Amino acid sequence: MEMDQLYTELILEHNQDKRNKHELSEFTNSEHGHNPSCGDDLTLQLNVVDGIIKDAAYTGSGCAISQASASMMIDIIKGKSVEEALRLVEIFLGMIKKEITDENELEELEDAMALQNISNMPARVKCAVLAWHTLKEALKK
Repeated sequence: MEMDQLYTELILEHNQDKRNKHELSEFTNSEHGHNPSCGDDLTLQLNVVDGIIKDAAYTGSGCAISQASASMMIDIIKGKSVEEALRLVEIFLGMIKKEITDENELEELEDAMALQNISNMPARVKCAVLAWHTLKEALKK
């Protein structure tokens, strides 16, 4: 199986998997993100306790890339400190901008590495980064 096909399947899998797509009963941070160019829309909820992201979830609608990116991001940040989550945001955004290419560093993104080639599709970049920008804003509060 070629890597592109594997990555496509991973994106489809995360888009269809709803384990991270729901409202949290308890949350400390919430942020709404919207991409007016394509209509992707999400609300991210986080439960941050003592500087650790204990739980996270999102609701909203959008294309497979935006939904998969949000799901992948949540899988990665649960249990991480706020500082670590913000560092992962910067790694992800650096990957999309092709500023970070070191495989060892990118491996920290786990499944989100599947979105690396989105940078070759400029119209889809905003879809992939929406959840990550929303997370960054939510954690600033």
